[in-house]
Amino acid sequence: MKILCFGYWKRGDDSAMNEQSVMAKLMEQAAAKGRPIVAVSTGDPSGIGPEISVSALRHEEVYRICRPFLIGDSAAFSSLDLKGWRLNPVEQIGDMQFRFGTIDLLNMNLLPSAPPLGVVNAESGNASFHYVKKAIDLAMANEVDATVTGPISKEAINLAGHHFSGHTEIYAHYTNSEDYAMVLAHEHFRVIHVSTHVSLRRACDLVKKGRVLKVIQIADQACRRLGIAKPRIAVAGLNPHAGENGLFGTEEITEIMPAIAEARELGIDVDGPIPPDTVFPKLNGRLYDICVCMYHDQGHIPTKLLGFTWDPAQGKWLSVSGVNITMGLPIIRVSVDHGTAYDIAGKGVASDSSMVNAIAYAVQLALNR
Repeated sequence: MKILCFGYWKRGDDSAMNEQSVMAKLMEQAAAKGRPIVAVSTGDPSGIGPEISVSALRHEEVYRICRPFLIGDSAAFSSLDLKGWRLNPVEQIGDMQFRFGTIDLLNMNLLPSAPPLGVVNAESGNASFHYVKKAIDLAMANEVDATVTGPISKEAINLAGHHFSGHTEIYAHYTNSEDYAMVLAHEHFRVIHVSTHVSLRRACDLVKKGRVLKVIQIADQACRRLGIAKPRIAVAGLNPHAGENGLFGTEEITEIMPAIAEARELGIDVDGPIPPDTVFPKLNGRLYDICVCMYHDQGHIPTKLLGFTWDPAQGKWLSVSGVNITMGLPIIRVSVDHGTAYDIAGKGVASDSSMVNAIAYAVQLALNR
């Protein structure tokens, strides 16, 4: 099993603490503080969400660090090979067993039969939306300690009449949150975004001093929650060469640099703006703990380039690792960093690594809360 290294490494070390030591650390903390309850919304039932959720709960280490359960529909699991494991569909948390070998499912009873696999459809979109909403409700009521989300289809949930552009926006809406940001993490490589699900044209307009400053502050808080005592934060420029002193754009001068200056006055260790084409090699080289990115793809592309590995010879993904964390919410939300993968749904080849990583990150955030 591949578990991310979270941030326990000390700056100057040649390598991150090995994966076994990280998991051992989480097990030690969970034993001392109690295993947190983690709700996993299983995502779009027409995609790979149900199968990777079940697969993740087959790792005994997961049960040693938390008490996990799934939120979904028993109909979506009817065609899965549970490999001898028992599905325990219940209607309330009090009836769950939280025992390795049994997969507890909070059965939402939204699907009358197994959904069609590999296709966008409103029925699955509606179900996936309500799985997420249930996870939020449970966390807001303090019935669970953290939530983890499987992949949803934005098209499908909108077909079902739920007009949100993604998980982040759903969580922000139902928790009444305004100052939040998306963090992507793959091992020691972390990015956080000033804007996410908007057009590139709109993203440029959203690069404002107040928002950049807020995201720098959230980045500092995120790293501390992940065990980094003294975070070093990089800020990427928006324009080529970070504007080249105004030659290629002025946002760095008028918005980003003033935000960085104010963050430094608050005692935050922050550097920038750094040209986008050089900041990520520096981040990967561990000169920084996290990078503030100006828009969605600026942060997503390098993170997925590191975390996703396709084997052309075998025709499958060898690795789909990394997680998505929404910071700035009153509850904990961590997600897989990939989509519904309709093309391989039900084929038994989907990787559970991102889901396992997401659960482990959620546990760490809950234990450090």
